[in-house]
Amino acid sequence: MLLDRFLPRIEFDSYEDFKKNYRVNFPENFNFGFDIVDEWAKQDETKKALVWCDDHDEEKVFTFKDISLLSNRAANYFKSIGIRKGDAVMMILRRRWEYWICAVALHKLGATIIPSTLQLTKKDIVYRGNAAHVKSIVCINDAFVIEQVEKAMPEIESLTTRTIVGQPHEGWLFFEDEIEKQSDVFERPSGEDAVMWNDVMLVYFTSGTEGWPKMIQHNFVYPLGHIVTAKYWQQVQDGKLHMSVSDSGWAKFGWGKIYGQWISGAVIFAYDMEKFVPAKLLEKMAHYRLTTFCAPPTMYRFMLLEDVEKYDLSSIQHYATAGEPLNPEVNMKWFRLTGHNIYQGFGQSEGSVLLADFQWDDLKIGASGKPSPLYDIKLLDEDGDEVGVGEEGSICVMDVKHNPPTGLFTGYYLDPAMTEEKLLGRYYNTNDMAWRDCDGYYWFVGRNDDVIKCSGYRIGPFEVESALIEHDAVVECAITGAPDPVRGQVVKATVVLKKGYEPNEAMVKELQNHVKRTTAPYKYPRIIEFVDELPKTFSGKIKRAQIRHEDEDAVRVRDTNQPNTKN
Repeated sequence: MLLDRFLPRIEFDSYEDFKKNYRVNFPENFNFGFDIVDEWAKQDETKKALVWCDDHDEEKVFTFKDISLLSNRAANYFKSIGIRKGDAVMMILRRRWEYWICAVALHKLGATIIPSTLQLTKKDIVYRGNAAHVKSIVCINDAFVIEQVEKAMPEIESLTTRTIVGQPHEGWLFFEDEIEKQSDVFERPSGEDAVMWNDVMLVYFTSGTEGWPKMIQHNFVYPLGHIVTAKYWQQVQDGKLHMSVSDSGWAKFGWGKIYGQWISGAVIFAYDMEKFVPAKLLEKMAHYRLTTFCAPPTMYRFMLLEDVEKYDLSSIQHYATAGEPLNPEVNMKWFRLTGHNIYQGFGQSEGSVLLADFQWDDLKIGASGKPSPLYDIKLLDEDGDEVGVGEEGSICVMDVKHNPPTGLFTGYYLDPAMTEEKLLGRYYNTNDMAWRDCDGYYWFVGRNDDVIKCSGYRIGPFEVESALIEHDAVVECAITGAPDPVRGQVVKATVVLKKGYEPNEAMVKELQNHVKRTTAPYKYPRIIEFVDELPKTFSGKIKRAQIRHEDEDAVRVRDTNQPNTKN
């Protein structure tokens, strides 16, 4: 067992005990590759680490010993092409098994990983490459990805090498061939190459409401922050299969498919699906007899459109979700079909899980849980003062300058001015709104920018979405504020209907009346637009800001084209 090397206490009697007494200890040269992967390999050469499969019936099983030796070969390969401590390497690998090998290898070297999604275009890759001074790119053999990378390469000044996985491609170094040439021995770097806990291990590009994506940097003890994520929220078990559904380009991959899970001794199950097909995912969940499972709310919603009961999910003991709040109706339907609730977690690319449903207290359906013991979390108003029970405030992490929590990001990569502005004050503001009830549970309201101000009321999108999703006709929806000349803003619902339901005026009235019956009548959507699909980010989150901006643009165009009636 490795957990006891980092946690003075592993078992706790209550949430209060957990919050008060949970601690993380680590050596100053902690390195996930050497201190977790290699240590598991030393303890038990047969201990499974990764079970991988894809849509083409290919399957691979890796022990920690396999990962250890393959990552040593990969580290020697990356070193041979000039990668050193601090060099940035972009990886576009979907869920290919090579991601785990490359990530562990680059951690051992002390390089900085830039995980990226397959959906990036040339423009995105050029921006990321130059902003992070990317020295090397490793990507999957996918026609679109190759085309975008090859178009981008001439415009990235720092780029020196490119590596392909899966199948060879002309002009690229082929990963599997190259690591075969290397030794499977790689000694821990020392001297000027030694990796320390506060070096930059990982950078995520995160989209905000304006401007280019920001570069969020994490240090080498970031994996230890995810012990809470994996063991105490997702409740992974030593030697048992855990699946988190995530592309390797998302921060959710770090949350659910490598760090906390391997530290806790769980076996990662990875299904490298080319496209999300709910029935296929349910088949994999049943066939591989998973023990714990985590997926975004959207995937649960679409799986519920299938005949869930025909799949044997009896092996799964714990379900979790993150990415967006889970509508209570989805949880209730899932419970009726499986006998299990879905435990919510809340956080950002900037950290490990901040709020979560933990094992000691009863679940409050619709709440986002309680604070992780790693973070001192308060709800603050616009003046930075703490709000009272039942009052809305911004979710803030306190005392990050003098007592930085394990797992929280350490700044904005290569941008000390922004780091000083956003992170080195009295607190870090997530810009997410919530309220706290008298039992200490936090209830998510929405992003600051997403909260709707209508006729003096403040309306959070999540509560209206939850009301709408209860209607049998609704697959998913997005609630935004639309411009209104009288009220300032009115509630708008952008709705995806289930097959068999017609998007007509009668349906508009039916959904409006449903919301009036389900929640406070003033929250009902005065505007309802039916669409085939909602706009979403690369990580699957609904892009409410895009809907809002499109409505604002439409109003500006309409007003510009109005005839001038003044004399």
